[in-house]
Parts: sequence; C-alpha cells; structure tokens
Amino acid sequence: MIIIDGSEGEGGGQVVRNACALSLVTGQPFRIINARGKREKPGLMRQHVTAIEAACAIGGATCEGVAVGAAAFSFTPGKVVPGEYRFAVGTAGSTGLVLQTLLMPLLLAAGPSRLVLEGGTHNMLAPPFEFVAKAFAPVLRRMGAQIDLRLVRHGFYPSGGGRIEVDIVPGALTPIDCVDRGALQSVSATALFAGLPFNIAEREIATARKLLPEWPEDAFALRQLPDEQGPGNVLLLEAEFEQATEIVSGFGRLGVSAESLAKTAAHRMAGFLASEAFAGPYLADQLLLPFALVGGGSFTTVKPSQHALTACDIIERFTGERWSFAQLPNGCHRAACR
Repeated sequence: MIIIDGSEGEGGGQVVRNACALSLVTGQPFRIINARGKREKPGLMRQHVTAIEAACAIGGATCEGVAVGAAAFSFTPGKVVPGEYRFAVGTAGSTGLVLQTLLMPLLLAAGPSRLVLEGGTHNMLAPPFEFVAKAFAPVLRRMGAQIDLRLVRHGFYPSGGGRIEVDIVPGALTPIDCVDRGALQSVSATALFAGLPFNIAEREIATARKLLPEWPEDAFALRQLPDEQGPGNVLLLEAEFEQATEIVSGFGRLGVSAESLAKTAAHRMAGFLASEAFAGPYLADQLLLPFALVGGGSFTTVKPSQHALTACDIIERFTGERWSFAQLPNGCHRAACR
C-alpha cells in the first residue's frame, strides 16, 4: 500500500483526487494521512468525500475512514465498471473536481459511460464548467478521447444546485506534444450573474474593458441567469488560439469589489497573453495526469506551481512516470513526461 502524507508539498485536495484516479487505473491501494494538511480547515470536505465515494462506485473499491473532516483514510481499488452514474455533492462543492477524479479511469475503461454530477459548477478554488469544456476537454480529444459535456444548470457558492452531464467513450489514447498554441483567434469577456444587482456585472465588465483596451467592443457581454440559480456571479475571460483556449475566471464574493475581482482576472489574462505558453497554470495542473497515464507527451506552460509539482510527485509514486520542467529562451517552461 502506498502511504501518502497529505500535508507535504501543496497539501490540498488535489492529492486526494489524483490518488483515487491513479489507484483505479494502476490497481494500487493507498492510504493518506494528514489529508489537506496545509489548508485552513484540514481534513476531507464534502466534495472530497463525494469524489472518493464516486471513485469507489465506478471502481468497485473499498475505503475506510472516509468522512467529512477525516484526516486519514485508506482506499483499495477494484475493477472500473463503465455505465451510467449520478453523484451529488450536496453543497456547492465542485462538480468539475469530482469529474477530475473519475474522468481518466472511465476513459481507460472497457466501455462508454455517462455521468450526471450535481453541486457547484462555478465556485472559487475550482475550474468553472467553461474551463473544463473549452480548455481541458479539447486537449483530451486531440489525444483520441471522446468526451461530450453539457451544463444543464448553473450552481454557485454557497447553495450549489448545479448540474452537468458528461458522456465518455473510451478509445485508443496517444501521447501528444502541445508546444505552440498558434495565433490568437478570438477573445471574450462575459459576466454571469444570478439573483444579484445588475450593476455588479456592469462594473466588472467596465473594469475589464478598461484593462484590456485592445479587445474589441463586442467582446464584452453581460448574461443574467434566472434568480433561482443564484445568488452568484463569475467573470469569464476567454482567449481562443488556433491550438488552445485559455479561460481566466473571477468569482464574486462578499468583501471583494466588482472592480477588484475584474482587475485581478484581467491582469492574469494579460500576463498569459504576453507569454507564448500553450497552457496557463491551471490547465497545466489538469494535463499532468492524463499525459502520464497515456505514457508521455509534453506542453509549454508558465512557471510550474507548487500545486503542479505536488501532482507530479503523486503521479510518479503510482506510475513511475517522471515529469521534468525546463525553462525555454522565451521564458516559458516545457513540461515533458517520458
């Protein structure tokens, strides 16, 4: 059994999700101690428990010690069984992060699957649905994956209530190299809001427009969702290139002004546009696991984060695949798994 100290490295929930996915694919059991040991509230949260329970359901696995707040648990995998599954986080916990746990095991399974995931679709510290659908999934499709994602209902923090549906058809996945993102094709800025004053979204868009002066006027838009899907707000900045798409998000929350939210998001997008990287920091995190599980590949990104380095360590412990990062003359870093 692989023993993992969840307080090492980045010390967050990604260790839990990646370990479950890797265990299902490799057949190796593991035990985590000090789960999420570096978080303000350590231990498993509701979304982590849902992810573990979902991994058990699709993989015939058994686990011990799994509960909200638990600091240690063990996981023994069985055989992944494709099929139709529904999992509800029960809060605004991220549906995207639960999907991250299940996606690769199901892509490498013996038949097609359909997932219905209910909970948060747009919440802090997690990729929003648009990021998964437009930035992450297209790279997997280039590797040979068949994935179809649908956003049925938005779910914001703290009430959740969102729903996504995912169809997964396994196929032969092959390593790819994602070095050049190609020419910029289009940009957009969209402020989504539900059950909140209209002027919050207006101020976000006005600030984004001021800080991204080269973007065309018609790139900026407001989208009001039904009140019952709120209260909630997210600003989505999208840059589509020939070979890649980057999405930067800013989530509205108490104590953070619309202007401050938009300023942070716009500066992050401007920084990415000024680079030549294929993947931003969050897409880089997402690509490490699938690339390693298909036996290699490479991509360019910005400076690797502690989050990414921790993921690399967990991947190596299960698979033996080692990631390397080398800085290029243009300032980007090339991540390679061989």
